Amino acid sequence: MRDQDRLGPPAQPHRSPFDKQKAVSNLMTSSSEAPYRDSSLSVEQRVDDLLRRMTPREKAGLMFHPRGGHAAFEAPGIFGSASTQQHIRDGINHFNTLQSGPARKMAAWHNEAQAEAQKTRLGIPVTFSTDPRHAFGFNPGTSLSTDAFSKWPEALGFGALDDPDLIRQFGETVRREYLAVGIRVALHPQIDLATDPRWARATGTYGEDVDIVTRLGVAFLQGLQGEELSETSVAGMIKHFPGGGAQKDGEDPHFSYGREQVYPGGKFDLHLQPFIAAIAAGATQMMPYYGMPVGTKYEEVGFGFNRQILTGLLREELGFEGIICADWSIITRNYWGVEHLTEDERVVKAVEAGIDQFGGEYDVDRLERLITSGALADARIDASVRRLLAEKFRLGLFDRPFVDEEAADAGTGRAEDREAGIAAQAAAVTLLEIGESAPLPVARGTRVYAEGLDSDLLSRYATVVTTPEEADLAILRLAAPWEQRGEPGTLESYFHAGSLAFPDSEVARIKAIAAKVPTLADVYLDRPALLGDLLPAVATLMVDFGASDEALVRVLFGEAAPLGRLPFDIPSSQEAILVSRPDVPFDTANPLYPHGHGLTI
Repeated sequence: MRDQDRLGPPAQPHRSPFDKQKAVSNLMTSSSEAPYRDSSLSVEQRVDDLLRRMTPREKAGLMFHPRGGHAAFEAPGIFGSASTQQHIRDGINHFNTLQSGPARKMAAWHNEAQAEAQKTRLGIPVTFSTDPRHAFGFNPGTSLSTDAFSKWPEALGFGALDDPDLIRQFGETVRREYLAVGIRVALHPQIDLATDPRWARATGTYGEDVDIVTRLGVAFLQGLQGEELSETSVAGMIKHFPGGGAQKDGEDPHFSYGREQVYPGGKFDLHLQPFIAAIAAGATQMMPYYGMPVGTKYEEVGFGFNRQILTGLLREELGFEGIICADWSIITRNYWGVEHLTEDERVVKAVEAGIDQFGGEYDVDRLERLITSGALADARIDASVRRLLAEKFRLGLFDRPFVDEEAADAGTGRAEDREAGIAAQAAAVTLLEIGESAPLPVARGTRVYAEGLDSDLLSRYATVVTTPEEADLAILRLAAPWEQRGEPGTLESYFHAGSLAFPDSEVARIKAIAAKVPTLADVYLDRPALLGDLLPAVATLMVDFGASDEALVRVLFGEAAPLGRLPFDIPSSQEAILVSRPDVPFDTANPLYPHGHGLTI
């Protein structure tokens, strides 16, 4: 982690207007005779024509995919990078956008970037991607909650419901809302298996069961892309090949202490299964993880540098023909197993391993130099450039690079989509225990002491009191525990890692409340938690996987039924976790609540 890797909330988007019609006119006149501008030609013909026109620098620019849109268009980006405007002028035309705010402003920001791209020599349009935005988490390295969009459960909530039709509907909603603001690549779904309960990235998965993860990953991809990739699609970048989750000690390879992926249970092939299904379903982009396999037949280097994994397994054995985009910053920050190499040598090793594009990097000068010096073969570079250009053509970006700013607000956050999201949040709530002293549904008018619930909303259903002593029932909204790591504002500080146990002081506080009044607790699980410490003090126990107060109150007062089933085991103890094998699902002994547990009312 560099000193400049400090994060804050995204700045508001740049608001300067521009003349879209003039930009479109410039586009048509600057290259009106170029065959690659002719939409009647095949994608292959257009790619051939454009490729032969490109300089080494223009090819190099295409092979980077940094973050963009964190601030005003001309303002410096995060991590000490240049502005998005300067990146475009340097030849980069793929960005992971952090732009947020109202949909219309997001669309205007997108159009401003596209107008800048049209000023470049070849007018190659920009492709914008994003991490998941439709749930509750905020981690600038993994997910971005965005109020302009409808809000749904985290991926684990879909795992708790195991409803392919629902997640396909969700994928279609994500597609519509992304298209409205110009986002054309989703840096998801994450189809890893959450086989180590300590892993901080479990929240982005569909859980621990390979069959559930496989069918939900395919269904979401189908909703996102449609029957085939086209100008009405959002491309899904499937991650993290060949499967995260099998992390030594449950640590995450964003950080050096989590760089090792281990397979003591011999389940490497099990983690591959969702990716095989996604390829068969038409996935066109793939992201390998940072981790390095240890104790396998493969070279012990990060997957982004691993030719046996990317070329031998993914391309040759599994037949994947699409784009392989490295996870973010493998050259300058997360270069596990190749620490001894120079940055030039890391670039060469990654490209020769099979990487087509570098996420989070932006050193066009270096890659151009490696191409022109012969360190990287022209044929190898051209193979990557072909894949990247073909995706832009298939998505229709050359023919319709701009979006309708005035329609953006109407196309996002529609009332029916927001309601569908709330209904899914409520349905994914999973009921683990029901005590006689805290029955469900809660009777209207009950005197309730609440923590973590909006009192104005709750007062429409119950009599809200300010102390446990006044109450007939206590309702506590809690979150799964984690150990705070890293300095505030650094990437590490956003990852919920470490112990799954509630601090002793928090357990004592909860038990003190429960000693005074029957208590119902709801725990937000972004990974499993050691819930046994709350029992038997807490009479009724439920968990959610991203639920608004509105969704939870509907469940509490009987307006919606909790239908969720646990997408992973809830371990019985820290000792059981320590002796489990990170690559093996359902491997903690005598779980407190097993996968699939959930009560009905």
